[in-house]
Amino acid sequence: MQKTSARLLSLLSLLQARRDWPGAVLAERLDVSPRTLRRDVDRLRELGYPVVAVKGPDGGYRLDAGTRLPPLLFDDEQAVALAVALRTATLTGAGIEDGAARALTTLRQVLPARLRHRVDALQVTAVERAAPRPLPQADSGVLMALSAAVQAHEVLRFDHARPYPPDTDGTADAPPRRVEPHHLVTQGGRWYLVAWDLERADWRVFRADRITPRSPTGPRFTPRELPGGDVAAFVTGRFRGSDRSPDWPCRGEVVLRLPAAAVSAHAPAGTVEALGPDRCRLSLGSWSWPALAAAVVVFDTDVEVVGPPALREAFALLARRCTAAARSTPSATATSTADPAPDG
Repeated sequence: MQKTSARLLSLLSLLQARRDWPGAVLAERLDVSPRTLRRDVDRLRELGYPVVAVKGPDGGYRLDAGTRLPPLLFDDEQAVALAVALRTATLTGAGIEDGAARALTTLRQVLPARLRHRVDALQVTAVERAAPRPLPQADSGVLMALSAAVQAHEVLRFDHARPYPPDTDGTADAPPRRVEPHHLVTQGGRWYLVAWDLERADWRVFRADRITPRSPTGPRFTPRELPGGDVAAFVTGRFRGSDRSPDWPCRGEVVLRLPAAAVSAHAPAGTVEALGPDRCRLSLGSWSWPALAAAVVVFDTDVEVVGPPALREAFALLARRCTAAARSTPSATATSTADPAPDG
C-alpha cells in the first residue's frame, strides 16, 4: 500500500480525471479498503478540496467547485502545456498579459526541478502578426460578459464603436445594438461576437474590442441555427465575402515563370505545382476577381492565365486601370494641398 501522502495525490489525480467515480472503483484503483478511501476523502476535504458524495446504487465521489481555489495537481504534460500557453498569452488579444505572467511565475515556483528545467529551456519570443498598427486588445471583462450572454441565451445590448471617428455634424450617437449572441470566437489575435442582429434581421460578426455591453441583458431566446452549422466555416466565409462557404468566392489558376519554391514562400494560402525549374502553376483565391489578379501581379513575372475567363477579364480591367494611372497627372487640388518639397 502507498504511503498516505502518495495515496492522497493519486486519489486527487483520479478525481480530477473524470466527473464521477463509484466508491468501489476508486478503492480498487487505489488498492485500499472502502474505509480507508473514506478517510482519505476526509483528509482531502480538510485540505480544502470540495469532494462531495454522489448518491446512487453504487455511491461514489466527485471533485466539486468550491468557494476558493485549492492546490491543483497537474501531470507532466499538463504542466508543460500550461506553461507554453502562458508564455504565448500575448498573442491571444484578450488583454491578459499581466495575469498570464503572474500565473507563470506561480506555476514555476511549484514545479518539480525536472519540469522547471524543461519550462525554462523553452524560451519563446511571441511575435505578433505584422500589421500597419498594433491590434487592439479586447477587454477581458467584456469577453466574460459576452461569453456569459452566449451561455445564458440572453439578448445582449451594447454600443459598437465605429471603425472611424464620426463626422462632427451634430448627428446623434447611434442607438445600442440588440442581438442574440451565439458564439464568441478568436482569429488572428482578434476576438469576435457572432450574433443575430434583431434590428437588421441578419447574422453579424462584431469586433469584441469595439463592444461596450449595456446592462441588464434582455430576455432569454431560443438559439437560431447558424448557416452551415459550423461557426469556424461561417466566420471564415464572412471574412472572405461569402455566407455559404468558407472558401474564397473567386478562385483561379495561372502559370508563372518562376521556380515553385520562390512562389510558395509568398503564397501560403495558395497551391503551387512545379512545372519545371523555372515554371509553376499557382491556384489562388480572393474576395473579387480584380483582387485576385492584383495578388498574382505582385510576383513581378510573366503570367499565363489558365482560367477561368473571369480572371482573364479581371487582368484586362487591371491593365486598363494601370495604364490610366500611368498617364494621369496630378490635379490642381492635389498639387496645391501637397506638402512643399524640401529645400535643396
